[in-house]
Amino acid sequence: MLNDLWMQFTTHNAGPLVQFIKYALAGGVATAVDVCIFYTLSWKFLPAMKDNDPVARLLKLKIKPIDDQTRSRRFIINTAIAFCFSNLTAYLINIFWVFQAGRHAWWVELALFYAVSGISIVIGTFIGWLLIRVFHLSTTFSYVTKGIAALLINFVCRKFIIFKG
Repeated sequence: MLNDLWMQFTTHNAGPLVQFIKYALAGGVATAVDVCIFYTLSWKFLPAMKDNDPVARLLKLKIKPIDDQTRSRRFIINTAIAFCFSNLTAYLINIFWVFQAGRHAWWVELALFYAVSGISIVIGTFIGWLLIRVFHLSTTFSYVTKGIAALLINFVCRKFIIFKG
């Protein structure tokens, strides 16, 4: 039984529960890439946080004052940049470990992967922008909400549309 479980984790042949666990682990790696890039940009390169943001307070970051209009615009830019890197990470882990590639030609598969992720990130980013711009919520709360929306849309589409289940 332990050998069977190990085989499911080391090959593409996995039951639904193990496949979801692998997907979650792959998503964790891609999310770590996204978080690192997003917050580095939001702190140092295109500031998009306020000093009362939970991440800024947790890490004791020095934050320059910024208005919500600029912050919401930079939230979108930083999200787009981080998305390019984290989505490529997710694609590579998914094809090498989680799902079986080959339902479509590789370039169609990659285009679908980015299209589905793009749609989910646009929806999530709009929600995040709205939470900052209209409700004046923290960048971190908006970022987490964006991530949850993307997770739900991406798993279903990747499993049933892009890859061989």
